[in-house]
Amino acid sequence: MLAISACYEFLEWWVALASGSDAVAFLATQGDVWDTQWDMFLALLGAIAAQLLLRQAHDRSMAGVSRE
Repeated sequence: MLAISACYEFLEWWVALASGSDAVAFLATQGDVWDTQWDMFLALLGAIAAQLLLRQAHDRSMAGVSRE
C-alpha cells in the first residue's frame, strides 16, 4: 500500500512539474509541508486496519476453496 501511495505522490509531483504551473497550487498541500507524508501514513494505517478487520472473513473464504 505504501508503494502505491508513493507512486501516486510521485505522479502528482511529475504532473505539477510537467504542467509548468505553480506546483504548490497544483499539489493542493494547503500550506502543509508534511501533506505527502500524511497521505502515505494514512494509507499505511488504512492497510493495517483492513488487515485486522478483514482477516477472519478472508480466512473463512479461503477455507471454503476446494483443495486439490
